[in-house]
Order: sequence, then C-alpha cells, then structure tokens
Amino acid sequence: MVINSVREWIEVLEAAGELHRISAEVDPYLEIAEITDRVSKEDGAPNKALLFENVKGMEIPVFINAFGSRNRMALSLDGTPDEHASRIAALLNQSPPEGILEKIKMLPKLAEVGKWFPKKVANSPCQDVIWTGDEVDLSRLPVLTTWPDDAGPFVTFPLCVTQDPETGRRNLGTYRLQIMGKRETGFHTHLHKDAKRHLNKASKKGDRIPLAVCIGADPATCFASVVPAPPDVDELLIAGFLRNKPVPLVPCKSVPLEVPATAEIVLEGWVDPTNLRREGPFGDHTGFYSLADDYPVFEVECITMRNDPVYHTTLVGRPPQEDCWMTEGIERLLLPVLQKQFPEVLDYRMPFEGVAHNLMYLKIKKDYPGHARKLMNAIWGLGQAMFTKVIVVVDEDCDIHNDAEVAWRVLNNIDPQRDLEFTLGPIEVLDHASRAACYGSKVGIDATKKTKEEGFEREWPDAIKMSSNIKDSVQKKWCKFGFGA
Repeated sequence: MVINSVREWIEVLEAAGELHRISAEVDPYLEIAEITDRVSKEDGAPNKALLFENVKGMEIPVFINAFGSRNRMALSLDGTPDEHASRIAALLNQSPPEGILEKIKMLPKLAEVGKWFPKKVANSPCQDVIWTGDEVDLSRLPVLTTWPDDAGPFVTFPLCVTQDPETGRRNLGTYRLQIMGKRETGFHTHLHKDAKRHLNKASKKGDRIPLAVCIGADPATCFASVVPAPPDVDELLIAGFLRNKPVPLVPCKSVPLEVPATAEIVLEGWVDPTNLRREGPFGDHTGFYSLADDYPVFEVECITMRNDPVYHTTLVGRPPQEDCWMTEGIERLLLPVLQKQFPEVLDYRMPFEGVAHNLMYLKIKKDYPGHARKLMNAIWGLGQAMFTKVIVVVDEDCDIHNDAEVAWRVLNNIDPQRDLEFTLGPIEVLDHASRAACYGSKVGIDATKKTKEEGFEREWPDAIKMSSNIKDSVQKKWCKFGFGA
C-alpha cells in the first residue's frame, strides 16, 4: 500500500506492531533523543518507531525512528529496497523495441513511467494553517536538542527544496537546520551538495535563493531526499518511482517554489549566501560532533502547516541509528545502477560502522590483472562515492554480508605493501581525521586471489571447504544428533 502522508505512515506502522506511543510528558531537550537512542540500539526496549504525544511545552507530537529497521523500511516504501532495485534493473536492461509489435508492448511501460512525474495541485492540507509576520516563531515547533554539546536545537530531517538560479531545476535535499532565533536557522549545505551549487551561482550574481523546508511528508519522498542522485535529477521523480504514483505539489505562499502537498509543516524563506553565521557543533551520524563552522542563514518569512500537525524527525549519532537502515536501503536500491556501469560487480555493501562513507566492500568477478584496482578508482570517480575512505575488494566466493568472513579473507589474502592502493582526493566534510578539510587520502585493499601477471609466482591455496555430499549427509543426521530442529 502506498503511504501518502505522515499520519498514514503512523497508521501502517502501528497496524504492523512497529510503533510505540508514549503519552507521558517528555522533554525535547535531550530526553527524547536519549529514549530514541536506547530504542534504536534495543537497549532494554524493542526497536520501534516512536510517537511522543505529550512533548513538554509543545502542542505538536514528535514522530521519530520511522525508518529504523529493515522491516520498517519495507513497510514504509511499500516493498523492500531489493524489490524496488529489481524494478530498476528491469528498466535498465530493456533493449530498444524493434518492430511495431514490440513498440506496442512498450506502451504500458511508458504509461507507468508517466506516473512518476510530480503533479501540481491547487490546494493542500499543508496550508491549512498559515503563520506570517509576528506569528512566525520557530520556538513553537518541538525541535529537538539531541546531544549535550550541540549548539542548540536542530531540525534533523528537513526536506529542503531549492532550485538552480540559472536552469530553474529543482533539488530536494536533507540539510540540517540549527534554530538561531524565532525566524532564523543555519543552512548546513556541504561543499559538494547541489544546494551549495545553487548558492554559489546566486552569489556570483549578488542574489539570494528561495528555500522551502518540508518537515514530515510521505515516506517515499522523505527517503528520496537522502538518495545521492546525480546533479539535476529531480528527487521527486525518484519518490514517484518508489510510490509508483506522482508526488502532488502545491505552490508556496511566499516564495517561488513548490512543495509536497501532503507535508505536515513547511518553512518558507530566503538564504543569502553572503550572510554567514557560526553553526554547530552538532552530534552527527559519524558518532562524533561535527565542528562549528560558518554557514548561510535561512530567514523564515512564512510557516504553513496542517491542522494538528505531526513533527517528523530523526536522531543521528553512533551506529546503529535510523540513518543506518536508510543507508542500507540506498545501497540495495542503487546496486543495479552500479552493475549497469560495471557488470563485473556482483554485490557491494557499506557496513554500518563505516557511517556511509568510510568503508565499502566490493565483491567482483575478477577477469584480469589489476581488475580490483580498476574498480577502486572507478568508485572514487562516482558522485558521492568519491568520499569512500576504504574500499575492500574480494572475490566472488566471499560473503560480504558476513563481517567475520570478510575480515578472515582480507587478513589472509593481502600482502600489505603489495595490495594497498593509496590515493588523494575529495573527503567528506564530516571526516575529522583527514589532513585538511574536504581533502585527504583513501585506501583500496585488494583482497582478491593474485595472479602471476600481478607478480605472484607461488601457488595460491584453496580455501578449506567441506564437500557438498558430506554436508548433505550430515544435515540429514543433524536432528538425530540433538543439534536443532
């Protein structure tokens, strides 16, 4: 079932036993985050989505940890990321139709694609309530302070709509917002992000850019906002693909932008790229505080919302947290895209501990000398994959979803001096260990079987494996031994 709003999302999760309501009064300052952190790590409580119905000093409830498990990802997106990836693979593997019959057969598929594009609507529940002028007061929203040394409360799951000042193309991205006053927030867009490109273009013209921020939307749109799409690819098209129906859009009240019509809360205003202010520190998804730095200020002119809105947010910090499951979803969803470019890639994985950009396992069908190194360099040349600090390449007989097996394989298969490939390049802004901000070194580890052409003159041993006939024989006797059902 396609979920069209936060309130439908809550109903679906609750019906599946994946939501816990908390009616006791809870403080948005640190307390909600502490409870959520425990739940995310299943520390004394089952990992569920949480709806805090009685937030201290606020009239708006808080919805958090909605994507925080593999099961909730599937419920939220009306299918597992692997199932959606199969749809992508089917699209990518189509060959051009030949002849009138094949072209006719393509028509239903073209009609399906047509359903993914966003559509405009005239009215929207996200504009049932409108605050302007002196009514605009961000302190009336239950924005969380999540960690003790945070510089203040931060909106952590904002769907930020900007557009290219030259082309008018829309971008939907998730950039945290530090509350700096009743009508001001920081706008934390990194050097390598699309919104930063929009700001740079506006700055050259001496202009500012309009910004609309949705807080709470349908889950496909929320997820699409964090997918690392290529520049100028509309994330709302990705949301439409996941929903298999268009995202309805409504014009903003005070800025020339459109926002998802079923949003809960929308902040409208402007960002002047020359108006900078110190933002941070902030307890980030790396598990460390990102350091304070200067970022543009978002000046809020209007706030619209539903009647009885729900404040949707997320907690980031040391894994596992909700964002880990979203990263896994992105990883699974984009596997067919990676394989279309590099068919020799059988699978890849970004372990939670790598916080999305520090570690990637790459499983390949090795066909020639240097194949592993070729793929390391290819990954470092791909969009946001360029930030990957450590790439581990293994052969096709390694289970990359088993960390113990990967460690065993790597530690046995490498000669460190021979098999480590170092390079320099762009580094994620949040990497605190690099030699300079946004620039540093990366390493690829070639843990594949080495060939003579790669300088290995000795015989390479086979891994120890039990023969299949003995395995089958023992399996039949297993229960008789008293070792399980």
